Amino acid sequence: MRIVVISPEGSDPREVPALGGMLAAGLERYHVRKPSWGAGELEDWLLALPAAWRGALILHQHHELVPVLGLGGRHDRDADPASAGAESRSCHDLASLRRAMGSYPQVLFGPIFPSISKPGHGPAPDFPWLELKGILAGPRPGPCRVLAVGGITAERLGRCLEAGFDGAALKGAVWGCGDPVLAYRRVRDAAHMLEASRHAA
Repeated sequence: MRIVVISPEGSDPREVPALGGMLAAGLERYHVRKPSWGAGELEDWLLALPAAWRGALILHQHHELVPVLGLGGRHDRDADPASAGAESRSCHDLASLRRAMGSYPQVLFGPIFPSISKPGHGPAPDFPWLELKGILAGPRPGPCRVLAVGGITAERLGRCLEAGFDGAALKGAVWGCGDPVLAYRRVRDAAHMLEASRHAA
């Protein structure tokens, strides 16, 4: 299972040291989502990071900075038109998920569970788990990873795996914890255990 982490939306003094710790612990992709930041503020923040980290960073806004700074890629929001070469896309309904699976290497789909970082935000009571499982288990139009997003914790990873997800994106489970690196490692370790159990079955 691939585990990615989404940044805090604003400034957080824990972010840069925690990001370093998570990358050292094996994090492959870090989604930088700072919706209120202008391009200049975001560029200054990115330039202050070690250059070796840049390949792991996926930008949700100000995509023009990706080639300029040699970042890992771009992320399209569900409302955005599809852009050639984007690394991933957010989807919130099954129709957009089906479309995106043929066009993106990675899709973040959710919310799957009640959000940790956004109280009151979560799936509808009639969330279509069975239909979703059918889509994820069926033939895919391309080599696309689908990651669960929304309320993801170590305890909920098993449900994600049962539904057919290829991994999960973390936000509240990491930044809502006093030690973000420890929180990331806990979910990472749970994902490794689930993978090992599945291969052993």
